[in-house]
Amino acid sequence: MSESEHVTDVVIVGSGGGLCGAVTAAAQGLETLVIEKEPLIGGSTAMSGGVLWLPNNPLMQAEGVPDSFEEAMDYFDSVVGDAGPASSPERRAAYVKEGAEMVRFLQDLGMSFRRCEGYSDYYAGMRGIRGGKERGRSIEATAFDGHQLGDWNKKIIPGMGSAVPWTIYTGEVAPAQLMNRSLKSLLLAARVGVRTAVGKLRRQDLFTNGGALIGQTLRVALAQKVDLWTETPLVDLLIENGRVTGVVAKRDGRDMTIRARRAVLLSAGGFARNPEMRARYGKQPSSTAWSIANPGDTGEVIQIALGHGATGDLMDDAWWIPTGLFADGRPSSFNGERCKPGSIIVDREGKRFFNEAVSYMEAGQHLYEHNQDGRSIPSWLIIDSRNRSRYMWSFQRAGKTPEEWITSGYMKRADTLRELAAQCGIDVGGLEATAERFNSFAHTGTDADFHRGEGGHERFQGDHTNKPNPSLGPIDKPPYYAVAIYPGDVGTSGGILTDEFARVLNSDHQPIEGLYAAGNCTASVMGRSYPGAGASIGASFVFSHIAMKHAAGELSAG
Repeated sequence: MSESEHVTDVVIVGSGGGLCGAVTAAAQGLETLVIEKEPLIGGSTAMSGGVLWLPNNPLMQAEGVPDSFEEAMDYFDSVVGDAGPASSPERRAAYVKEGAEMVRFLQDLGMSFRRCEGYSDYYAGMRGIRGGKERGRSIEATAFDGHQLGDWNKKIIPGMGSAVPWTIYTGEVAPAQLMNRSLKSLLLAARVGVRTAVGKLRRQDLFTNGGALIGQTLRVALAQKVDLWTETPLVDLLIENGRVTGVVAKRDGRDMTIRARRAVLLSAGGFARNPEMRARYGKQPSSTAWSIANPGDTGEVIQIALGHGATGDLMDDAWWIPTGLFADGRPSSFNGERCKPGSIIVDREGKRFFNEAVSYMEAGQHLYEHNQDGRSIPSWLIIDSRNRSRYMWSFQRAGKTPEEWITSGYMKRADTLRELAAQCGIDVGGLEATAERFNSFAHTGTDADFHRGEGGHERFQGDHTNKPNPSLGPIDKPPYYAVAIYPGDVGTSGGILTDEFARVLNSDHQPIEGLYAAGNCTASVMGRSYPGAGASIGASFVFSHIAMKHAAGELSAG
C-alpha cells in the first residue's frame, strides 16, 4: 500500500449525525474512519439545539408517556402526507422502529438523555391532525463536561449554547423565558442558575444543546477506537464494477485514496451556503446571508453523489425559519418571538396571511407561497410595547431594546401604527384594519382567521399566564416595533434519495452498492414538513445508525 492510500472497513463523510453511524459500525467490529472537511467537528448538529424527535422512545416508555408505532405512523400520515419516495411508508416505519432501538443502543454505551417534557409535537392538537403528542416526543443529551474529551474538547464547533452564559437545555428555553411572568418558570430559571454555578465551581466545561449531543457521541466514538480526520474534504468516490469501494479525500494538501472494505456513508450537510446550488434548485428569492447553517454547508457531497448516478429529491426545500438581519448582516432567527401574545406578521399590504406560530419550516414556506409580486419577502414581525416589556427578543431580556437596533434600522419604532407602517412601507389602512381585527381575536381567545394558539406547540412557545389564549394578545400599547423578516434557514432539506436502509438510489431507484447516506445531504423522511423539535437531527442520527447496521449485516431486506 502506498503512502497516499489508506484501507479501512467503513468511511464516513461528515462528523455530525455521522458520528452515530461511526459508533454503530465500530460496535459491530468494523474498523471505522470519519473524515470531516472543517477544522472543527459537529457541523450544524453541534451548532443546533441538539434535540432528537423520536416517537415511542425508551425515555417516554420509562416515564409512562403513552405512544405507539401506530400513533407515530398516523401522525406522519396526517402531517407529512404523500411527499414521495423520500418519505415512503417503509422509511417512516424504519425511522420509528430503529429510532427507539438506537436510543437503547446509545444508552448501553454510556450516553445519557433527558425528555423535553411539554415540548409538544409541532402539530399536536391542531385541526385534522392525528397521533400528535402534546407532552412531546423530543429528547436531548444531558449536560456534558467537555474535559472528558481531552484535546478534542476544543475541536467541537461552537453552537447556540455559546450565545448565552447559562447551562440551559433546549427544552427549558421557552418556559425559562417566562421567569418574570410565572413562579414555575422562575423556579426553573433558578435551577438553571444553580446548574451553571455548580458546573463552574467544579471547574467543568459544561455543554448542553448540540454540543452535548456531539460531545457525548464523540466520547463514545473515541472509546470505540473510531479514527477521525479533520480538514479532510471529500474529493470523489471510488467505484469499481458498479460498487462504491472507497473515496478520494484531500489530506495535508494532497489527494489520498481511502479504500472501504464494507461501506461508505455520506452524512454531510446540504447546500445552504452554496449560492449557485440555491439558484439552481431552491426557491427564490434566497440568499446565503439569510442562513444560519454551518459554514461548511456547501453541497459538494451531493454534487459528487449525483455525478455518480445518484438521484435527488425535494431539493427546492429547506429547514426554513423566519429571520431578521442586523445592520451588519448577521441573521437573527425568530421562533418563540412569533408565538408570544402581542405579535403579528403582515405583508406589505398590512395583512396577516398565516398562523404566525406554526412550525418554523411551515412559516418559511408561507413566506414563499404568498410572495406574488414581492408582497411577503420581506414581511414584517410587529409587536407592541407590552410584548417588548414581557418577552425576550433575539436573546435580549424583556424590556431591553438596544438603541443601536433602532438607529441602525434593524428595528423600527413608532408611537402609532400609522407611523410604523410608513417607516416599513406597509399599507397604512391595511395594517390598522388588521390590528383591529386581530385585537378582537385576542380578547375572545379565538383566531377566526388562522386558528393561532390551538396547537400544543403554539401554547408551549406562548405565555401560559396570558388568558384566554397563550398565543394571542392585543397589539394596542405604544410604542410599536417592527422587524423585516426573510425566509432564512438552518440548512437545506433535500438531496440524495435513499431507501429504508439508507442505501443511495440511482435514477431507477435501485441501490448503488456500497454507498449509504443520511443527514441534510439526503432527501428527508420528513418530506416537506417538520413534525417536531429535532426532526432533522433525529433523521440524521437514525439513518446513520440504520446504514451501518445494514452494512454490518444486522439489517436486511428479507
